[in-house]
Amino acid sequence: MKLGYNLQLEQTQKLIMTPELRQAIQLLQFNSLELNEYLSKELEENPMLELESPVREIEAIEIDKKEPDIDWKEYFEKYDDISYKPQVDKNVKDFNLEAFTSYTPSLREHLLFQLGLAKTKKSEYKIGEYIIQNIDNNGYLIASMDEIAKMTDSTPEKGSKVLEIIQGFEPTGVGARNLKECLCLQIRGDDPPIIKELIENYLEDIAYNRLHKIAKENDLEINIVQDACDYIRSLEPKPGRAFMGNSDDTKYIIPDATILLIDGEYVIQVNDYTGPRLSINNFYKNLIKDGSDIKTSEFLQEKFNSAMWIIRSIEQRRQTIYKVVESILKFQIEFFRKGEKALVPLTLKEIAEDIDMHESTISRATNGKYVQTPRGLFELKYFFSAGLSSFGGEVSSTCVKATIKELIDKEDSKKPLSDQQISKMIEQKGTKVSRRTIAKYRDELNIPASTLRRRY
Repeated sequence: MKLGYNLQLEQTQKLIMTPELRQAIQLLQFNSLELNEYLSKELEENPMLELESPVREIEAIEIDKKEPDIDWKEYFEKYDDISYKPQVDKNVKDFNLEAFTSYTPSLREHLLFQLGLAKTKKSEYKIGEYIIQNIDNNGYLIASMDEIAKMTDSTPEKGSKVLEIIQGFEPTGVGARNLKECLCLQIRGDDPPIIKELIENYLEDIAYNRLHKIAKENDLEINIVQDACDYIRSLEPKPGRAFMGNSDDTKYIIPDATILLIDGEYVIQVNDYTGPRLSINNFYKNLIKDGSDIKTSEFLQEKFNSAMWIIRSIEQRRQTIYKVVESILKFQIEFFRKGEKALVPLTLKEIAEDIDMHESTISRATNGKYVQTPRGLFELKYFFSAGLSSFGGEVSSTCVKATIKELIDKEDSKKPLSDQQISKMIEQKGTKVSRRTIAKYRDELNIPASTLRRRY
């Protein structure tokens, strides 16, 4: 048949983003915690799914069916007429959960405990409670004295008195309203007066290492100013920092894979926690076969299909992570043997071509994933870095960063190396790196500029 208006029929292939495919992509990019949260939800909603549990061999125990002789009078004397109270054998050690776990109080709990020990009036305790509730996680008071007085039906003077008590609590510096007050609270009574003077008037100059200016304006020797500034830098600007790790939202890194060195060979293991083994519940599977209730069978069949797709997606995820880690190991084998200086430039495209997968798949497979190696725990993206030209080929940016850190660690503190000097020294080793690139890498390493590193 001839079509008019020059119309032509063409057959093309298109990838349709089905819900199942979208789910598989989602599972791949999940990190370990997100994956387990997702699977926990699916296990609750889908009766067909269940976690595989290892088969445990249980030894048969012969039970003596003969009724034992019981002294009933002694038996009932163990208990009173109100409640069940088992006898305690004092010779047996009682192991409880509290003996094996520890609890660290939050900053507010720690301060409230100290407030309870302080000799305060009832009205002062009420003010103290309100003040403590308005101390942030860094240890700073975020409410004004007028606000405290209004909310506690007191006066700013009373609030200031109670605040002074709280500022004497541990950690030192807590309850301050600004950085200067926080640092001043940490000064000891026997510290030189110049310490407080520098905190109140020269914090910015200390930050930028303008020691000559401070020495000149205060008619002091440069070494005295430097010692004073070193002491100020040792003070804690965030007193509540020690309690920040006690949050309930603390997340722990669980490696998705482990690289082991066994008899000189590197072996890869995928962590089962990041891809738990799932199976189909036999009870509900048999209900589908039974087919006596059509609606039940249809419901279970739908859940069965969903469960099978999840199981396949989890297994595909495991295989993908294994292949990616295996390919990284192949490209970065010298890193595992010699360290970060042996890290070679590597891109997602190279890994994708090596294992015959799309680059976007590699990106999802490496995002938020970690691997435990003989050299430590690394995010998979750590092994990918841009290449810089050198006389011997290309070197990775990670290698250049390691070189920068090594040079700075060995520098003369009285004459620290400038970015230009570091650039020339690296170029002498065979790699050309611009001054701006050196500055960029130095910032990424959290290393200050030469003017801030200088010692007198």
